[in-house]
Amino acid sequence: MRTKLVLVLAIAMGVVTTVLFYQYMSQYQAEAAVNEEMIEIVAAAEPIARNERITASKLTMLRVPELGVHSNAVKDFTLVEGKLADADIAAGEPILSHRLKDEKDEALFVSRKVKEGLRAVSVGVNFVQSISNLTEPEDYVDVIVSTPGEGEKMETELLFEKVRVLAVGRRMIETEEGDVYAEYSSVTLELNRDQSVKLVNAEENGNIHLSLHSRVNEEPPAVEGEAAVK
Repeated sequence: MRTKLVLVLAIAMGVVTTVLFYQYMSQYQAEAAVNEEMIEIVAAAEPIARNERITASKLTMLRVPELGVHSNAVKDFTLVEGKLADADIAAGEPILSHRLKDEKDEALFVSRKVKEGLRAVSVGVNFVQSISNLTEPEDYVDVIVSTPGEGEKMETELLFEKVRVLAVGRRMIETEEGDVYAEYSSVTLELNRDQSVKLVNAEENGNIHLSLHSRVNEEPPAVEGEAAVK
C-alpha cells in the first residue's frame, strides 16, 4: 500500500513539474519575442519584373526581426528608386542589393534600355548633323531628312518628332565631369517598327539631321484645384 502511494505521489509530482516547465518556457519565449529588436527594410509592394526600372510606387517598408534580416537587405528607399531589377521580385519580397543594377551597370546592353515594343536603330551622323557632337544619351531630338527634289533643289521635311536618344557612338550614359571627350559618328534612336524602316530608307536616300529638344521644364507647377477651376 505504501509503495503504491509513493508511486502515485511520484507521478503527480512529475506531472506538476512538467506543467510548470512548459509554463516557464512559454513565458520565456513570449518575453523574448517582445524584447526582440525589430527593424524596417525595403520590400516590393507589388511584383517587379526583371529589367524593370523600380519606382517608389512599387516599394513599401517591411518591419521584421533584426536577427532574421539578410545581410544584403536594403533599408533605404533612395538606394532602390531608379535602379533596374536583375531578377523577378515577388510582392512582399525584401529587396536585396545584389539584385539591383544602375545605368552604369547596364552601359554595355542597349537592349535593356529599349522600351518594350520599340526598337533601337542607329544612323550615321557627322559633326554638324549631331549638333556638334553635343547630343547626349537620354536627350530627345527631332529627325529631319533632306532628299533630292526636281533639278538641283533639295526637299527637307520633319520625319519624326521628339525621339529618344539611346546612345551616341558606343556610349549609353551621359557625359560626366572629368570624362575625356570622344567624337562619335553615329546616334542610336528608339523607334517603333514602322519608324525604323522609314529612318533607314531616309538615310539611304538623303541626309539626316537632328534637332535637339530642351531638357528644361518651363511649365509652372500645377496649383491645387486649378484643374477643377478650368
